[in-house]
Order: sequence, then structure tokens, then C-alpha cells
Amino acid sequence: MFDTVLNRFLLVLSLVFSMLLMAAAPAMAACPDDAAIDAYLSDFATRRLSKGFGNDISLADAECAKRKLGQKLPALLGSPMGYKAAFANPVLQQRFGVDGPKWGYMFDRNFVDIIAVLPADFGARPLVEADFLVEVKDPRLADAKTPLEALAYLESVIPFIELPDLMLEGQFSGNAMIATNVAFRGGVMGMEIPVQKTQAFLDALATMTVVMTDDAENKEIGRAKGSVLMGHPIKAAMWLAAELKKDGIPLKKSDLLSLGGFINPVPPKPGMKARVQYVGLPGDPQVTVEFN
Repeated sequence: MFDTVLNRFLLVLSLVFSMLLMAAAPAMAACPDDAAIDAYLSDFATRRLSKGFGNDISLADAECAKRKLGQKLPALLGSPMGYKAAFANPVLQQRFGVDGPKWGYMFDRNFVDIIAVLPADFGARPLVEADFLVEVKDPRLADAKTPLEALAYLESVIPFIELPDLMLEGQFSGNAMIATNVAFRGGVMGMEIPVQKTQAFLDALATMTVVMTDDAENKEIGRAKGSVLMGHPIKAAMWLAAELKKDGIPLKKSDLLSLGGFINPVPPKPGMKARVQYVGLPGDPQVTVEFN
């Protein structure tokens, strides 16, 4: 009899304790619902600052929001054309408090491949970033074991100025930025450079100096070696291809992969003439954009 009463008492005590724990625990976040996604897209379409999906959003929920946006952004940004690596530069990882590179979707409507003159207010919190593209030749890039092998699966490398839009109000976390498809809005492409499947070409990609200037003020904004992107730009391409495969997204021929920012991005202003040059690649190629 005593054992039965004691067992019942312990069971009740356990249930009460569990209920107290549940009441004391903070509410768990969740993947943003369709209403939250549509509210963000409304802000995106009108280029106004957004509250986003919360600064304390978890990485899992941020990735979920990104995928939902990936399904709806074509209505505003056109057809899918590839993917971007974000936080490939350790400096940016530290700045935004993320544990490594992440990826986002890219779309073609705001990609410009001519001499570009654009409004300085192209976004709510617009930025200009020295970046770099590779064009996929073969989806086996995702399985490449070395950068030299990966070159065989690439068609070209392309100078690129990304024009991201942070969009979010105030200070925000890396996860909050991931949730917004890592701030993608568009960019400006230079001339394609055919890949040379040689060690010399591979070395040039690592040792090139990427220099960003504002030619209107004859001022250098920043410079960095190609190797700041995960030790080598092609390693960034390999990481992105492998990560997409792991997430169930197969690459296609002609997909473009944006490999990340070489230096801290800067806000544009009217009259600015941003130029990014890749010193050490064949012909020291460059890409420019002017803002009005």
C-alpha cells in the first residue's frame, strides 16, 4: 500500500515538475509563416527597411525562411541563374557572428552585363561589394577533390560587383541576414575569362590582387588577395557546389556561382564610380558601375 501511494506521489510530482519547466522555458522560434514571408517581400519590392524575421532567429529557421523566399523571389527578381556564397571571407564571418560560409539564391532580373549606370538608392540599405563569379561547365564540380580538378568543371571566371541590399532595420545578426537570402538583389558582370586548366591559372587566382576604387574621387576603397576566400577562390566554388548537393540541389551547366566578398562592402552614393580590378589575372580584367 505504502509503495503504491509513494509511486503515485512521485508520478504527480514528476508531472508538476515537467509542467513548471515547460512554463519557464522560452517559446521556441519557428520557420516564418507565409504572412511573414509576404510582408518581407512587400518591403523588398518597395525598397523599404524591413523588420525581417527577428534578430534572434535560429539558423535552422533562417535557412527555412531563405528557402521559402527562394520560391517566391522569382516574381520580383526573375529566373533563377545560380547561387551565391556568403561569409566566405573570415573577416565577414567574424563581423556577423556566423560559424562559416552560407549560401543563397541568385536571379537574373537585376544582373547587368554592360557599362552600368544605376541609381544609388537601388535598395533600402544598398551596398557595393567586390566579388567574383564562376560559370559551371559540369555539375561534377560538386565532387571535385582538388582545385585543379575543379577547373575542368568550370567554363569561365567573371569579374563581378555584387549589389546587395541588407534591408534590415538597425543592428542584426548573421542568422537574420541568412533568412533574407543573404541580402541578394543583383550585380554587375564584367567580361568572361575562359578557364585555363593549368596550375599557372590556378595560382593566378590565388595570388591576384583585387582592388576596389572610387574613380570619381580617385580613391582606393580596399584591396585583398584572391586567397582571402577560403584560401582560394576555387575552394569557395567547390564548397558551394558540394553544399548545394548536400542540400539536394544539383548544379546545371551555365549556372553562375558568386564566390563572396573580398573586402568589406561600402554604401554607394550619387556620383560614385566603383571599379574592381583583378590584378594578376590575364589582362588585369575589371568591372565598373556608376551611380546617379
